[in-house]
Amino acid sequence: MASNPLTFRPHLRDAQIKRENTKLEGLGMIRKPIVSAANSNTRILSGSRNLVGDANRVAQPLEQPNCRISMNIGLNSTRMREVMVERLKEQGITNSKVLDAMLSVPRHAFVDQGLASRAYDDAALPIGYKQTISQPYIVARMVSLALEGATNNRVLEVGAGCGYQTAVLAELYNEVYAIERIKGLYDLGYENLSHMPNTSHIHLIYGDGLKGLPDVAPFDAIVIPAAGLDIPQTLLEQLVIGGRLIVPLGDVRQYLVMFERVSEQRWERTELEQTRFVPLLPGIQS
Repeated sequence: MASNPLTFRPHLRDAQIKRENTKLEGLGMIRKPIVSAANSNTRILSGSRNLVGDANRVAQPLEQPNCRISMNIGLNSTRMREVMVERLKEQGITNSKVLDAMLSVPRHAFVDQGLASRAYDDAALPIGYKQTISQPYIVARMVSLALEGATNNRVLEVGAGCGYQTAVLAELYNEVYAIERIKGLYDLGYENLSHMPNTSHIHLIYGDGLKGLPDVAPFDAIVIPAAGLDIPQTLLEQLVIGGRLIVPLGDVRQYLVMFERVSEQRWERTELEQTRFVPLLPGIQS
């Protein structure tokens, strides 16, 4: 426990601060400075991890010790992840590899410090640029569906966002290709992932995800955490036979949909549960 676990807040009296401090310590938490909405996409971090394979930039070693996780949250994240995984089991997630991956990746390291205490709630949270980090259940659900298709060799993620789902996929696949169309989120995802272990097989690309990566294809799975009205044929053609594409489709009413490639020219479509995502858009945003 840090020696000064509370950020000074003049409107709290000493007794209130002491009670709050005692309460937080009892929960395994300490209080950290809150990042305001005005600078919610600013990250001042240090770490010692490399992100290898980025198509647009060369990863450089980070010289300072890795304190990303301790900086971004002051609570017992391991215990909170365990609670999250138990909740996922109750919600029907049964794939043990996916549950282990969700337990391994610290979700709080991918959200603002001001939202860190809500990182393990079953809710989507804002990450800036009118985008969100998906709720834990939907991440586990989509990844489970993808993983039960072909092999776990190579996966494509269209819409990397802050990098959380990318990190979960990296626990399960030998190669992870992730495309982000918004430059600010691409930079944020790169920064977040650079402080994580197990990233040498992640390839993060700034570009139009709806085009996929035909030069790298085929993929065993394609995961798209944004809702479109339809899926370009070019993405379906980048699946291996037996591979799965998981995506929400629809406008006002959205459903999680699974496309499975069963032959060279045939794909089976399965409509699953109703859901809600940000829109899937073409092009890039600088």
